[in-house]
Amino acid sequence: MPSADRRLQPRRKPRQVRAELTRERILAAAAHVFAEYGYAAGTTNRIAGHARVSIGSLYQYFPNKDALLAELMVRHIDRGTWTEADRLDLSPGSLEPLVRALVRDAIDNHRDDPQLLRIMIEETSFSQDLVDAIDRHGRSRVEQVRGLLARHPDVHVHDLGAAAELIVFTVEANTHKLMADPRTLPVETLENELVDMVTRYLRGNGGGNGA
Repeated sequence: MPSADRRLQPRRKPRQVRAELTRERILAAAAHVFAEYGYAAGTTNRIAGHARVSIGSLYQYFPNKDALLAELMVRHIDRGTWTEADRLDLSPGSLEPLVRALVRDAIDNHRDDPQLLRIMIEETSFSQDLVDAIDRHGRSRVEQVRGLLARHPDVHVHDLGAAAELIVFTVEANTHKLMADPRTLPVETLENELVDMVTRYLRGNGGGNGA
């Protein structure tokens, strides 16, 4: 995990509704400007203009555009909670649908704007909030997946913890990369190939589950 850059910390955490609305407007403007103009041309002046705030007001909340992009990445990560996991079928024969639900959830979390996603992947620097968000999301997702694997009768891997780590990384990394440039591979193909790969791995050779 890269170390956090202190220069990227937001300057002001809003305590009033009005200030929070201003901060949200600046972030929405940043997302729009980065997606439309690219990161190099997505200046703070252009973002402030789109948000209809002065450049001084923008700097009250964010010290630079790197901090804005880092905060957008934090939002992107925090939206990626797998809320349907507790309602999945864990009966024999349901492993493929379970894996498909995992892969499809990851894909759905990256559908919004491929251009902005590509910029976030390529240009984001690591604020402390972003480092914390990545760690928080990673631990939560791995534990969630490990719990599902532990309860599914069709899973046969030697180490459930390692399997959960590998699956989460494989699905997230490939989804990030290919959804940022969907022209390289159709989304349906991405989904089907990931599902097939992960399902085959989890079925193993019929051995018992690891602890």
